[in-house]
Amino acid sequence: MTEKYKIYLSEDTKMRLINDAELFEFTRADGTVNLNGFLKELIVNYFDQYRKDNEVLLENVIGELSSIKSLKDKDATLLADRIIRTYINNKETPSGKSTVITLTVSGESYSIIQIIENNLLKDNSLSGYIKDMFLSYLSIPRNTREEIIFRPAYDAINRAIRENRILTFSSSIARNKGTKTVEPYLIASSKEEQFGYLLCRDANGKKDHSFRISRLRNIFVSSDAFTPDKETAERLSRVALRSPHSASPDVHAVIRMTEQGKLMYQMIVKNRPAVSKIEGDKYHFDWPQNQLEDYFKRFGKDAVVISPKSLKKDLRNYYEKALGAYK
Repeated sequence: MTEKYKIYLSEDTKMRLINDAELFEFTRADGTVNLNGFLKELIVNYFDQYRKDNEVLLENVIGELSSIKSLKDKDATLLADRIIRTYINNKETPSGKSTVITLTVSGESYSIIQIIENNLLKDNSLSGYIKDMFLSYLSIPRNTREEIIFRPAYDAINRAIRENRILTFSSSIARNKGTKTVEPYLIASSKEEQFGYLLCRDANGKKDHSFRISRLRNIFVSSDAFTPDKETAERLSRVALRSPHSASPDVHAVIRMTEQGKLMYQMIVKNRPAVSKIEGDKYHFDWPQNQLEDYFKRFGKDAVVISPKSLKKDLRNYYEKALGAYK
């Protein structure tokens, strides 16, 4: 069964939802943002939590209002519901422009909409209830919002970590195509990106890996168990604190910075490698090479690699290809 519903939101709320859909890579075949697909996952994976949180909040407010002797229990319940809807759930800017989206639901998301319509609306509209759910979701930090949208993935990974089970999955990005078989150790959140990463070890080659959880597909918790390695656990714990988006080993790099490069290093903070030592215009780093390459690609002539040769070669090839394209 498929059904369409009109949901009325502010332009700001709609744009924030689109932004999350884009960040979490909900896209159609033509590359455009799939807002409807994202909202269906939001409803399916957040509904129970939102409903339970609202029930606890309502009970607490009713309890406070019921302590007023002149207020009847029925009136306290009605007033509590109105307070929550008007002053707590509704975080939209009153003067903001309104818009409407068409929400197309089917399967599990359709069943949840039916539950809401038949049991939870009271004097609220379906559009109002869904809007309040979206606003509640957007009030949560982004890394926790990612856990909501990808709840089945997080649940499976956490179970595999808890039970020391081999984990298999595929990835949505080209460089990680094919099935991966890993020993999962922990989940870590990147401070700059606010994404969650699975830190693990390859089950065959015993190589450390980091995978962004929102890009994992076909996750399967195997019945095969593994024995966690203490040294690996300690190493990956250090990675989690420093740079969870890469579990590659460190290299020692020396990079010559211009004055503009030094200024750029101070200003570009996303995934910025920590400097180990500064000698005049030479900056020393002990950091994964792939992260150094990704970070300093933005610097051009203002950051020139002195060593290692492999990093210098990779960046030189990157700029040569760019020059060739412009020619």
